Amino acid sequence: MSYQLGSIRKIVSGEGSLKELPEIVKSFGAKAAVIVTDDGVYRLGLTKGAEESLAAAGIKVSVVHDVPPEPSVEQVEKIFEQAKAHQCDAIVAIGGGSAMDTSKLVSLMLTNKVTLREMVKGKKPSVRGVPTIMVPTTAGTGSEATPNAIVLVPEEQLKVGIVTDLMISDVALLDPSMTAGLPAHITANTGIDALCHLMECYISKKNNLLSESFSLHGIKLVEKALRRCYKTPSDLKARELMQVASTFGGIAIASSSTTAIHALSYPLGGRYHIPHGLANAILMPYVMEVNKPDCIEKYAVMAKAMELPCAGRSDEECADLFVKELYALNSDLNIHCDLKAKGVTFDVIDDLIDGASKVTRLLGNNPRDLTREEMRDIYEKVLKANS
Repeated sequence: MSYQLGSIRKIVSGEGSLKELPEIVKSFGAKAAVIVTDDGVYRLGLTKGAEESLAAAGIKVSVVHDVPPEPSVEQVEKIFEQAKAHQCDAIVAIGGGSAMDTSKLVSLMLTNKVTLREMVKGKKPSVRGVPTIMVPTTAGTGSEATPNAIVLVPEEQLKVGIVTDLMISDVALLDPSMTAGLPAHITANTGIDALCHLMECYISKKNNLLSESFSLHGIKLVEKALRRCYKTPSDLKARELMQVASTFGGIAIASSSTTAIHALSYPLGGRYHIPHGLANAILMPYVMEVNKPDCIEKYAVMAKAMELPCAGRSDEECADLFVKELYALNSDLNIHCDLKAKGVTFDVIDDLIDGASKVTRLLGNNPRDLTREEMRDIYEKVLKANS
């Protein structure tokens, strides 16, 4: 089997790296940039430094700051119209996965005669979009490095992934200070999302020598840094490690693929608007436990990457330690979602299974062919733990 890795042109990382944004934008010959963000990030003033430095460098700057959480097709199309009106020749995404995914889609729509509806239905764009510079304000989605963008299709009550190498961003700018003000629960949810990407890509049927190098090192970084970020938000070194881990997860996705955790989370987001990272986080240990019999050796390798006490233990014992650590992480990070308040009850489990079963792009990469009964068991356990 052949495999490949499409990668970001440049990664700029480290505290204070946001100062390099004007020169990065200028390197593309851009004279007008649109900053795409959400209202929360905008109100916190996280775009202000970028706006001021770009303007000081003689670059025309406009800001679109109404990207919603989990944007729908119609909402992305509206943002595209705003960006088009600004006549931009570069897009700077500042925010989490929704802002970055929206920016990648808008970039393509600016240079291709293809609508978002057509892309959702499988039509492929033919050329790269305008240059995109990603400035993540969370450490989790890895969207700055992936060829993917997730968009909500309301009539199907499902999130759909659009995938093309043309969407891999031009620059990822990782400044840990941009994540320092995150609320603790978002640090936790997005951090577990990053871990899901890394683990799923490693156990995926599409795992390969290129992707696993990033996956395993990223898993090691998450284990070192995530609890530190949660307990001490001002620990910029830990936040830098998490940003790099998140980007490594995105790079791994570009070569491999996520699996059943993401497939089972899509209907929770699409139907009940549970944030993507949180949906993945509450599912993570349960799905990984069901997959364990098919992944003993790989779980042992991941346990060793996490530096769990594996010395003198068999692979099966190490795999058990690994699964226990996933439950412990969720406990230490207070991962929880009041599913009943969101409308998720035992009565809708069949609907959740039906929705997840449609995500064959991801379920097909899972190391274990999950049965409906196994999916039911996972959803039931998640409901019991989050009610």
